[in-house]
Amino acid sequence: MTKSQQDLAILEQLTEAKDSFSQEVGKVIIGQKDILDHMLIALLARGHSLLVGVPGLAKTLLIKTLSDVLDLSFKRIQFTPDLMPSDITGTELIDVDPNSGQRSFRFYQGPIFANIVLADEINRTPPKTQAALLEAMQEHKVTAGGTTYDLDEPFFVLATQNPIEQEGTYPLPEAQLDRFMFNLKIDYPSVSDEIAIVRETTTSKTQILNAIMTKAEIASYQELVRRVPVADNVVEFAVKLVRATRPDSENAPDFIQHSVDWGAGPRASQYLVLGAKAKAILEGRPTPNTNDIRSLGLPILRHRVLPNFNAEAEGLKVDDILNQLLETILE
Repeated sequence: MTKSQQDLAILEQLTEAKDSFSQEVGKVIIGQKDILDHMLIALLARGHSLLVGVPGLAKTLLIKTLSDVLDLSFKRIQFTPDLMPSDITGTELIDVDPNSGQRSFRFYQGPIFANIVLADEINRTPPKTQAALLEAMQEHKVTAGGTTYDLDEPFFVLATQNPIEQEGTYPLPEAQLDRFMFNLKIDYPSVSDEIAIVRETTTSKTQILNAIMTKAEIASYQELVRRVPVADNVVEFAVKLVRATRPDSENAPDFIQHSVDWGAGPRASQYLVLGAKAKAILEGRPTPNTNDIRSLGLPILRHRVLPNFNAEAEGLKVDDILNQLLETILE
């Protein structure tokens, strides 16, 4: 079997796995199809996701369900103002040998050592503690006591944030935000979905979830994403879109120059192409197109574009500006 034939076989296997994934998650999570699709895209692209939504929209349940269905280890970190960096990464403690009485330092791993890490209410802890995630998210490593430890693959950080309760919160630094591939906004469910949620969650019935992807299979899908060919015009469109968010760029529209202080950096272009690749193979297509780039523009760019005072004065949100850009930018 040639390499291309092997890739096509993996592609067919992934398409079947996605259908099984949707069925299993649907036992617990009602609605939120777009959010689940984006989380799966981020996993295959080796990206991280920030979920923003008001309390009670099942953000934590959604992430826990994801880890169960993907047969991955799961740890939850409840971010609070008194959380310390060592509470995330781990700490060195003195160990005493019961036989010899000899003392030595031993590193005890923190909750960051898991395949899926839920950073719950990440904006409730100061930037110093938030920064403990930076090395792990970028390099999939943790350094403590002068020793570097590799994290188990796949490694996937899912952070939640409450957008309406701002007292006692700390804004995420731009360097931290940029590590997230997606900023996903979870909205209220539709009427029919909310009726189904209430009906399903107010009985004694429990759902048993089956794992449908192993670590080895996820790794093979992640490698497949990297091998997916991309046409030059698709890459050029991704770069053109990102550069158009920068007010000092030569191809920035007038409304961007008027309403934006800072635009997105090159990491956004990289994530647009990787996300488009993952989206294509999840839909059974061998290569992405510019529509894939356009469809991922909002969740990839909204936390990387900073509106200025003009936008605030006119009541414009970052989503309003990006939607206008996505509608007007030509391929």
